[in-house]
Amino acid sequence: MRSDQDKETQGVPGHGIDWASMALDIKRWGRELGFAGIGISGIDVSAATPGLQRWLELGYHGGMDYMAKHAGLRSRPADLVPQTISVITARLPYWPEAIDCKQVLANPGLGYIARYALGRDYHKTVRQRLQKLSDRISSELRNTLPRPTNMSSRVFTDSAPVLEVELARLSGIAWRGKHTVSLTRDGSWHFLGEIYTNLPLPADTPITGHCGTCIRCITACPTGAIVAPYLVDARRCISYLTIECHGPIPLELRPLIGNRIYGCDDCQIACPWNSFAQTGDPDFAVRHGLDARPLHELLTWSAEEFNHRMAGSPVRRIGHERWQRNLAVAMGNTSAGTATISVLQACREGATEMVREHIDWALNRFGASLRATPTAGIGHKEKHRSLR
Repeated sequence: MRSDQDKETQGVPGHGIDWASMALDIKRWGRELGFAGIGISGIDVSAATPGLQRWLELGYHGGMDYMAKHAGLRSRPADLVPQTISVITARLPYWPEAIDCKQVLANPGLGYIARYALGRDYHKTVRQRLQKLSDRISSELRNTLPRPTNMSSRVFTDSAPVLEVELARLSGIAWRGKHTVSLTRDGSWHFLGEIYTNLPLPADTPITGHCGTCIRCITACPTGAIVAPYLVDARRCISYLTIECHGPIPLELRPLIGNRIYGCDDCQIACPWNSFAQTGDPDFAVRHGLDARPLHELLTWSAEEFNHRMAGSPVRRIGHERWQRNLAVAMGNTSAGTATISVLQACREGATEMVREHIDWALNRFGASLRATPTAGIGHKEKHRSLR
């Protein structure tokens, strides 16, 4: 552990600065920006490194090659941002006022989108507020120190190789749940963000976990992706399959996805701590009725309409092709009906090869209903008109 004297050798003068008082100010400024929790830690994340290495060795990261490529940077914060000696971690709640999760999941005709993605892209919101906090700290230092400081900082939120949950644990603002999501007594519906800095700030006391013997998140996973407490096989995780996976979704997992078209919240829905969740930041309020839109309606969106409606949303990151792929799988998990088959056939006409394969899978699920559909001989333009 570095002493404060050692920390001052990094180039930030400590004379005349009450760093403990500065830490309290930082937490107050963070709350003023809407953060529900602000904590400070050092950069020793070695306790989490063995778990990360094991996860990678088991291949549980799937196609997320960047996880293995940048593993060293995750384990050594100062390698990612030179001279970093402290990390400020922030927590921003996002739980939106939306149609009840279980109600949407119980209606196979509706598309379920992870609650975090119903509003504004969190990357923008969290990063902008963290930058404001960093700028405030820098400004206060300039006004306090007798000579200029070479304070350095960099903000992150799920945007770089950072062990976010471990840093949240070390800073005392959240622990790692058995589903591997960061968790507090107010639940897990929140985002994390960090400021890497060379300021010698006093570290907070790490938090201990409070999951006890509960395994509700593990048993709730539709695909059995939580293979053990604190261990997730991303290759089976619906969030990975619908967001990170760029190719075809494995055949054996498609029926288990249900109507989840972007992400999955089942492990969080099952968590008892989330019964204490409060409505989150207004930036994450539901847009475009995405909390309960009909699948057949969403599938008819053109690429242009998708990009327009999803502007400023994290959903836009997967692109129109994967959006259609996910919707085709979800529609294949509904009951056969003339409208469902009609929409699938109409959208197949101009779809990419990957999307067509998923649409064909969905149509084949309906068997005899497909052969009986009265729309089989309708032309492409006529089918589109019938949907308007």
